Formats: sequence, structure tokens, C-alpha cells
Amino acid sequence: MKALVLAHGTRGDVQPYAALALALKQAGHEALLAAPAASASLAAPYGLDFTAVHDGPNTLTDDQEIREAIETNYRGLRGKRIAIEVMRRSKPLMAKVFADMVAAAPGGADVVVHHPGIPGHRIAEAMGVPAVPAALQPGWVPTSTFRNPMLPVPVPRALNRASYLPIKLILRAFGSVADPVLELPRRRGRHDILRRPDGGPTTVLQGFSSALLPGEPDYPPWVHTTGFWFLPAPPGWAPPAHLTDFVQAGPPPVYIGFGSMAGTDPQRVGAIITDAVALADVRAVIVAGWGGIRLDDVSDRVLLLDQVPHDWLFPRMAAVVHHGGSGTTGAALAAGRPQVICPFVADQPFWAARAHAVGVAPPPQPQRRLTAAGLADAIRRAVTDHHIAERAEEIGARVRAENGVRTAVRVLEALGNGS
Repeated sequence: MKALVLAHGTRGDVQPYAALALALKQAGHEALLAAPAASASLAAPYGLDFTAVHDGPNTLTDDQEIREAIETNYRGLRGKRIAIEVMRRSKPLMAKVFADMVAAAPGGADVVVHHPGIPGHRIAEAMGVPAVPAALQPGWVPTSTFRNPMLPVPVPRALNRASYLPIKLILRAFGSVADPVLELPRRRGRHDILRRPDGGPTTVLQGFSSALLPGEPDYPPWVHTTGFWFLPAPPGWAPPAHLTDFVQAGPPPVYIGFGSMAGTDPQRVGAIITDAVALADVRAVIVAGWGGIRLDDVSDRVLLLDQVPHDWLFPRMAAVVHHGGSGTTGAALAAGRPQVICPFVADQPFWAARAHAVGVAPPPQPQRRLTAAGLADAIRRAVTDHHIAERAEEIGARVRAENGVRTAVRVLEALGNGS
């Protein structure tokens, strides 16, 4: 089987798709990962076939106004106005991304696996092969069990299913970029990623664990919630001596990192973290990420890193403090460690709320309200509450047993065999 895997976004957004491509390769299939150039470092260590595409909306993240909106999860009238402006500016950028993706596999493919926000189903239609939307958040397939996690406002339970309609509108807006690029007839329902061209249901992969979902969602049988997709440490990777020395020099430290999320004032966030670490009386491994944390003074209780594989680091931590991205949440769960989640935007508040609800984390610490005292209290609780630790171990065992990428590969193989 030859798979074209289409991904976009920050490193954290792309990494699960790289994990899926690697699992396909290890199962004896061909997989080409098409993603922003900055993601090439995810593919190279594993010998994955990779093609770079335009950075698209990633180019907007340096805009200070957009950073402010992200930090507040687009709240208030100003936030909503900025969200509309982001969509307006993103559309022509996504057209460039899509054009690159169309050209990514001149030799064709047997299946196109794509981020749901990318109209990859239209590329698959042009190739005459199946398309498989691969979601990292439970916001793409409607359910009456809970409201759309990416909708930043509460709705009555009776409107849970209706809360997914805005996603359809977004898909329609971005899906229209496919029409000028592909020589395909315009047809009814062409923007619906959950339907094949013949109107039948599309196989959907959901790369997260049902362990965090509220209740038992009424997903149809063609939707497969596989478990999280983890990319292992690169072959031959070994931790640097200063990292192992620091980890072993005292009580287990806490991990603190916000991935590629960038707020309006990285220096302020760094000061809050520094003070919180001191107030909580813990040691910390801090991963600065891209623009999200800036430290002016690093004490001997802190080790500052650029990046480190989560599967090595997290099991050695007393707790994991992060932004609530799907991938980091899953990695912390798999490690069986307590979490403190400081969400910014999109699905992050959902994962933060669910981690607290299932007992693996204290209440969320949203970035817009983050203080040193509040963060210190949350860290202190995460590292001392034995109920949280026991629950984290319990959920961790379940997440590890799921082996999400292996399940996803089996679904794709069954699709290729016509099952």
C-alpha cells in the first residue's frame, strides 16, 4: 500500500502524522509525509519519505495581535473579530499549501490520509483512491454526547450535535481552495470530508484515546478512535550527560513546556514559571519551545533545553506542565505522570478540562489567568496528591495498551483490502 499523508501546522501538529507514516513504513508499506519544511526534522531520523509544502497560516504566528487572541482563546468581541480576520488571511495561504500538496505525489497513491482541515479528500478524488480524514481532536465528527471541543462557548446539551456545524462552515471555506487547483467537476457535498464522492461514509481515524472522552460518544462504526499516535525517540538517540546528571541529582523534577504556542509576552511567562518553581520548591526541566518561554535567570534548580523526546523524559518526571496540545497530553498520559495544563486555544481547554475530570490533573491554569502563585499551587498538588498519581498510572496503562498507530495501520490495511 502506498499512502500519501498530508499534515500541517506546528511541529506538535505534524508529529502524530509522522508517527503514523513511520508505523506504515514499519508494517511494510510506502508512506510519503507532506508537511511544512520545518517538520523535515521529524522525518529524517527515521528515513521517512518527506516533501515540504508552503508554511501557510504558520506565517501568521508572529503577528502580535494574533498572539494576543490565541492567549485569550479568541474571547470577547475583539477576539472574535481577530478570529474572522485570521480566517480571511488564512484562505489564500491554504491555497498555496494545497497546491503544494497536489504536486506532492506525482506517482499517485493508494490512499490519502489527511488532516481534516485540509481538503485532502479532493486530492484523493482526483486520484480515484479513498481518503481518510485523520483527526487529532474530537471536534470533526458530530456527537450528541458532548459539545464541539473547539467551540469556545458553552451550549445546552440539546444543542451538542448542532455545535459541530461551525466546523462544516470552516471546511467549506477552506475546501473551496481545491476547486481552482483540481480539474474536478463541482458536485453536491464536495466539501464534506465525512462523505465519499458517491455519498457513502468515509473511514475516519481519530488519533486520541477514548479514555479522556466524556461518556460513550455515539460515533458511527466507520469512525475509529484508535488511541494516541506516538513518535518514538530517533534511532540511536541518547540523552546528553547534563540532562541525565540533572535528573539524577535530586528528587524527580517537573517538566514545563508549552510547545510551539507563543503568547504575547514570553518574558512574563518565563518569570511566572521561575517564581512558581521556587514557590512550589521543585526542580524543573524547562523546554522553551518556539517563542513561548523566555528565562532571564536560570537557577540551579532549573535545566533549560531546546527539545527532548517525550517518551524518554516524561516517565522520569514528577509531573508534566504543558499547554494541553493533543500530542503532549497523550505523551503525559502514556508516561503515567500527573499533569498541570495551562491551555491557550482551540482544543487545549478541552483536554485540560478532561484531564482534570478523569483525575490526572488539578484544575486547569489558563494562560490568560496564569500567575506564579496559582501555577505553584497546581504543581505542588500534582506532585504530592497520591490520588492524582494513582489515577495517572491507571490511565497511563490503558493508553499504552491501545497502541494507537498499530490500530490505525490495521484500519488502513482493511480499507485497502476492501474490508
